[in-house]
Amino acid sequence: MKKKIVSLLRKRPHGLGFQGIVRGLQLRPKDRALLKKKLTEMERDGTVLRYNRKYTLPPKSQVVVGVFLSNPKGYGFVTPEGDPADDIFIPSRHRGGAVHGDRVEIFYQDKGIQGKPEGRVLRILKKEKTSLLGVCKWENGNSFFVPFDAPYGERMPIRKKNGRGPGPGTIVEVERTSGRMIRILGTEEDPGVDTEVIISRYALPFRFGPEAEQEAAVIPDEIGPDARLGRKDFKEWTTVTIDGSQAKDFDDAVSVKKLPGGFFLLGVHIADVSTYVHFGSPLDKEAFKRGTSVYFPDRTLPMLPEKLSNHVCSLRPDEEKLTLTVLLKIDREGNIVHSEFFPSLIRTAARLTYESVYKIFLGDREEQSKYHSLVPDLMNMRELASLLRGRRISEGSLDFDLLEPELVYKEGNLQSVIPFEANEAHHLIEDFMVAANEAVASFLCREGIPSLFRIHPPPDIRKLKELREMLQLFNISLPKQNVIRSRDLQRVLEEAEEKDWRKFIHLQVLKSLRLAVYSNDNIGHYGLAREMYTHFTSPIRRYPDLVVHRILKSVLSSRKPPVLPHSELARSCSQKERNAEQAENDLLEWRIYRLLKKKLGEVLKGIFMAITKAGMAVELKDYFVEGMVFYKDMGGDYYETSSPRTLIGRKTRKKYQLGQNLDVQLVSVDPVLRRIRLIPMGVPE
Repeated sequence: MKKKIVSLLRKRPHGLGFQGIVRGLQLRPKDRALLKKKLTEMERDGTVLRYNRKYTLPPKSQVVVGVFLSNPKGYGFVTPEGDPADDIFIPSRHRGGAVHGDRVEIFYQDKGIQGKPEGRVLRILKKEKTSLLGVCKWENGNSFFVPFDAPYGERMPIRKKNGRGPGPGTIVEVERTSGRMIRILGTEEDPGVDTEVIISRYALPFRFGPEAEQEAAVIPDEIGPDARLGRKDFKEWTTVTIDGSQAKDFDDAVSVKKLPGGFFLLGVHIADVSTYVHFGSPLDKEAFKRGTSVYFPDRTLPMLPEKLSNHVCSLRPDEEKLTLTVLLKIDREGNIVHSEFFPSLIRTAARLTYESVYKIFLGDREEQSKYHSLVPDLMNMRELASLLRGRRISEGSLDFDLLEPELVYKEGNLQSVIPFEANEAHHLIEDFMVAANEAVASFLCREGIPSLFRIHPPPDIRKLKELREMLQLFNISLPKQNVIRSRDLQRVLEEAEEKDWRKFIHLQVLKSLRLAVYSNDNIGHYGLAREMYTHFTSPIRRYPDLVVHRILKSVLSSRKPPVLPHSELARSCSQKERNAEQAENDLLEWRIYRLLKKKLGEVLKGIFMAITKAGMAVELKDYFVEGMVFYKDMGGDYYETSSPRTLIGRKTRKKYQLGQNLDVQLVSVDPVLRRIRLIPMGVPE
């Protein structure tokens, strides 16, 4: 009935009274009580408004259209089509049957039940999927289906295929509307099944069309004479790639020369993918459809076919390659005093890894001996990167440097989770790429050329207010003005650096920020403290970079830049980037949950991250996932908040404070529902 009421009121923008709705819906007298009940519910949740005895839909400003992005824990977010940098939270109870990727219309409220902004799905405008993946559960001899996209929704009975039903714990695919079983994939422990589930759930393309494969197959391995014309030759420069040990798609190479007067000349050489992938070609269409490469622990879904991504375009050692070069002259203070851009030719001297370069920086004699001819250049790079980073941090660039999980396998089985921390070699490449991206954006802006930019809007005032209030509980202050500069937030990160609650504070600052997205409107990058910024340095794995390459090359050759739908490109690329990141994180988290099932009963290290109605949300420090300590498991005491940061037991006076480290016992794990139950150990300090 709710959908019918909304549909009727949409046709009557000035509203209808109760009797008008009865007539409009052609209801029988016995249905009037149900209508009154539904209208009361809809008024309470904000779906309709009532004024002067008339019911109307909320103003259009409160109705938003966007793509629904689901979280494995049941809730989700909608990315508005007009503002992809702002997400709207959708509680699981308000998702209205929407699954990941659906285009939906939602009603948005500044204050939901929790007092925070949230939305409610009014209707699904376009279903992304016709089928769902989930797990078969059994209860009292009956099988039912728990979808991964809505694990807390209603149970769906499974319509068996050929009279045979799957066993409990089996992952199956069913039709979205009828519940008819389409296929059985196996169990979550079967090799490759979890990856297949994630690929399907996030609708990730994993095969290239025959036209694109054919186009890639005829691309020559060698560089022809025509492709060399008009290119600056950097083959005599000492140039290297520095990447992870498993990488094969080498987008970028770097070289540095010291100049008289204390200046540096930095060369950032990026694979010239646009020479091989032309706008509108089958390869280009496939790249646009993907938007980005997706990296799983044991599988990569490349944006371009392997021949291009790992061979023809990849800047492999001692091979002549086509590139676009950004040449930057930099002074002793880290200022870029001059920039030039060239179509170019390079030949890299070595394929280095972050680990190897870091060892060289630490003075490892074996590694320095192995690359003795490159050590002087690497040390010059180290000196220059330090100048660039120091300059950027002083201008307010945010440096979170949070640890990330890395899965460790032995003979194909997940053994452990270790923290991955970026070292100085990672920072070096990051600093050089940021400098190149900024230089390209600045050049295109000066020339007045329409392009794609990487933007990061300033935080929402409401979010900053919440952050300020939280920081005050830790005796950290923020300026009271509405405009908080990024350097103010960087100071907060530095104040928390040596504290036990460092990670908690870093995450609170991170949550206060908006998303970085692509846009045709350059408004600057708040997190990097840059007025002009773009993505240029990864065209093998990011479609926006390929677009920027084409624009830059047209300007350098004095041709008119291609007329492109930059706004639509930006929206699409932002959405696909977000989808890919969610898929990568989902698979990682799923595998960590399954690993934890083998550790039931163990005592683990945790961090108290949030106070909820049910209890304490605790992050397991060594596993990077959250579990719950329920109030009922806290020794029979009644806990109340003595401050927004502190829980205190009424009888025992035990205290738990946000950001506090504590030991917890792992009681239960459900990888499908993403639930972890924990019990606190001992008395917190």
